[in-house]
Amino acid sequence: MATPRSHQQLLNLLQFVRVVEAGSFAEAARRAGTSTSAMSKAIARFEQMRGVKLLHRTTHAISLTHDGERLLESARDLLRQAEQLDVMLDEATGGEAGRVRLAAPGAFLRACIAPKLPAILKANPALELELKVDDFGLDLGTEGIDIAIRFGSLDRHPGVTAKRLATFPWVLVATRRYVEVMGEPRSVRDLKAHHQIGFRDPATGQLMPWQFQDPSDGALIRMLPRKRVVVEDMSVAWAMVSRGLGIAWLPAWCGLKDLEGGRIVELLRPWRVPNTPIHAVQVSRKQMPTRIRSLLRVLSDSASTWDYHG
Repeated sequence: MATPRSHQQLLNLLQFVRVVEAGSFAEAARRAGTSTSAMSKAIARFEQMRGVKLLHRTTHAISLTHDGERLLESARDLLRQAEQLDVMLDEATGGEAGRVRLAAPGAFLRACIAPKLPAILKANPALELELKVDDFGLDLGTEGIDIAIRFGSLDRHPGVTAKRLATFPWVLVATRRYVEVMGEPRSVRDLKAHHQIGFRDPATGQLMPWQFQDPSDGALIRMLPRKRVVVEDMSVAWAMVSRGLGIAWLPAWCGLKDLEGGRIVELLRPWRVPNTPIHAVQVSRKQMPTRIRSLLRVLSDSASTWDYHG
């Protein structure tokens, strides 16, 4: 069923308010989790359908037209009412019922989220949880994602609200049997003699370099693994390691049970780089439904089990 014309115009008018408050199309798009082009087209459609011009656009700035100034305060009232209605609807259902879309890299979903699903669903029996594989850095607004798991710095994800959940180490790993046969490396230089399993980041298409910190002087060392075996799924890389096919540099959460049970061992432990943070990110919003807060709380409570202290 198509969105009625009047409804679409109201949605476009709300985007107008967001652009004015953000000061630019690009910043408004970042805050809304959408593209600059989509934001610009929304306002252009409103202007075309209503025969008004809301903004003067130049290469470096925007400014309100006379009609834009007249409409701005009423449009702001509309946005406030829409947010209040969203809160009222959330409270009317107790806030616990409804759908939440959680996105994370596929390997992380399998290793860390799937085992926690019983606890997540028990904590909120009315929750409708959708899990989305996010190996490519999805647009949260366009995909309707409520919470996304992101690793490392958030510099590439402006305009989001983030909650730090935990940290984890990247570890160089192999089976005990592999080490017995091939020997244990004592420095990065020794890795040339080993079978290396590389990981290609599907989001960038780039082979991920292995990173180490020299314990003698703290210098960061980056090296690209040989391309004989390269995969685009960390779970597959860990499975290959567990079968004794070689060594790999991977997040410890890929196989915590293997590490803690001693079946797979960490190599070059003194050369480990600092831990990587894990964040739960959302498109910025003033009000957060109770069901989303509940899921964030369960994720935060579970996050300590994602780290490896070996």
